Amino acid sequence: MIDFFSGSVFKLSQCNPQDVAGDVAPLLVPGEQLYYAFKTVRDFVVFTDKRLIAVNIQGMTGRKRDFTSLPYSKIQAFSVETAGTFDLDAELDLWFSGLGKVRLEFKGNSDIRALGQLVASRVL
Repeated sequence: MIDFFSGSVFKLSQCNPQDVAGDVAPLLVPGEQLYYAFKTVRDFVVFTDKRLIAVNIQGMTGRKRDFTSLPYSKIQAFSVETAGTFDLDAELDLWFSGLGKVRLEFKGNSDIRALGQLVASRVL
């Protein structure tokens, strides 16, 4: 599982969901759609219409992968922090029942408001 508590060194950058669709396709339920995808150097996170899937690529070859599924239905609260003048990164904090707080850090050019709207539409 991705260590959400250690504070990642790499910030997530938005990418085309089709770039990672093949990796997560076997996990999707019928009719589930990818909305957004974000990558670091190796790992990535996708937002679907039902959940958030965090993918931790492990090992030298990258063949071993950990897929963590975080359903929106388990989110109890969330917070969106946009990029500023001096702090160029954006953050999305999600509090999940049974897991606690998950923080995702994005490069400043990511559309964090759209992610906030997606989460709000699924949680509220």
